[in-house]
Amino acid sequence: MKKINKILIIIQRANGDVLLSHSLITSLFKNFNQPQIDLLVNDDTIAVAKLLPNINFIHTFSYKDKREKHWRQEKKIIQKIFRQYDLSINLTASDRSVIYSILAGKKSISAIEKKPQKSWWKKIFLTYFYYFDTDKHILLNNIEPLSLLNINQELNNNFPEVSEHAINKVKRLLEITKINKFIIFHPSAQYDFKIYPKHLRDKLLIELNTLEIPIVITGSKNKLDLEIKKELPKLKNLYDFIGLLTLEEYFALSQFSLSYIGMDTLNMHIAAVQNKQIFAIFGPTNLRMWSPWSNDHMMAASENRPLQTYGKITIFQSSLPCVACGKAGCNDNNQRSECLFTIDPGKIFKHIEKYFSNARFSQNIFVTI
Repeated sequence: MKKINKILIIIQRANGDVLLSHSLITSLFKNFNQPQIDLLVNDDTIAVAKLLPNINFIHTFSYKDKREKHWRQEKKIIQKIFRQYDLSINLTASDRSVIYSILAGKKSISAIEKKPQKSWWKKIFLTYFYYFDTDKHILLNNIEPLSLLNINQELNNNFPEVSEHAINKVKRLLEITKINKFIIFHPSAQYDFKIYPKHLRDKLLIELNTLEIPIVITGSKNKLDLEIKKELPKLKNLYDFIGLLTLEEYFALSQFSLSYIGMDTLNMHIAAVQNKQIFAIFGPTNLRMWSPWSNDHMMAASENRPLQTYGKITIFQSSLPCVACGKAGCNDNNQRSECLFTIDPGKIFKHIEKYFSNARFSQNIFVTI
C-alpha cells in the first residue's frame, strides 16, 4: 500500500461507538507516521468525537433533519469527502456509511453484514471488508481494520488526559458542595429504552442513601435528563449535578469518583476506560457487544445472564427469556423495555452495599489524572 497521508474514519452510530474507536485511531496515527485523520460522525456524538486524540477535522451527519432533506446533507458531505483520502475506514455496516467509505477513499475498508443479500454489492466496490460480528465486543470489532492493514491489533483503552481547566472546575464544584469521597449515579441514557423506570430508580436511590456516601447524580442539559432532574427524590446524601458539566468535565468528575452506578450508556464506558468500580443496569442490549470492557482482565461479558461480575464490573440484567433481544425497546421503537421493569433494585443494592462495606478508600480524592 502506498504512503497513507490522509485517513477518514466513519462512525455513524452512538456515543459509545465513537469513544471506543480510540484504540484504532491511536494505532493508525502511530503506524502511518502521524497522518491527517478526519472523522465522519452523527452530530449527536460530536462532543465525544472532539475529545478523541489526533483528530484533524470532524464531518457530521444529522438524522434530526426531515428525511427529504437527507439527500441535501448527503450531497454536501460527498462533495467534501469525494476522493479526498488515501484511506477510508467505516466501522458500521449501514448502506449509507459504506457508500461514504467507497466514495471518500482511494482505498476503502468497511464492516459489512454476514448476510449475502445485504452485502454482495459492498464486497464488489470496497477494497477490503470484514464482517461485523455481533458476538464480539465493539472494542474488538473496531480494531478489525488493523489486521487488513497488516498492523498488530493493539488495545489501548486508556483515554487521554483532560484539561487542567476541566479538572479545576470540578475540584471547585466538589469543594463548594463539600463533597470528598462520592459515588456517581447516572440515571439517563442516549435512548429512552435503556432507562431504568422511575419508581425502581427511586427505590434504589433511597437504599443508596443509607450508605452515608455522597451520591452525585449526573446528566446533560437535554430534555430527557432535565425531566429526570425534576423528578429526583429529596435525600440527604444526594447531590444533583445534572446539567452542570461539559463532557470533558464529566471525565474529570468520573476520575475522582469511587464508583459508577447507572445505565448502559456512554458514561458507563467512560468509567470502564478509567478502571472504575462499575454497577451497570442493562435492558435489551447484547452484553457480548456492549458490556463495559475490563482493562484489568482484557475482557467483556461473554454471555447474557441476570447477574455477572468480572474484574471491577458487575452487571444486572433481566432473567426474561427474550433478553437480550437487541431491539430498541419491546416494539423496537425506542420506547418501553419490559425487561428493565423486572430488575429488582433491592438486589442491585445488596451487591453495592457488600462492595462498599468491604472497600477501603484514600482520604483524598484529588489524585493525579
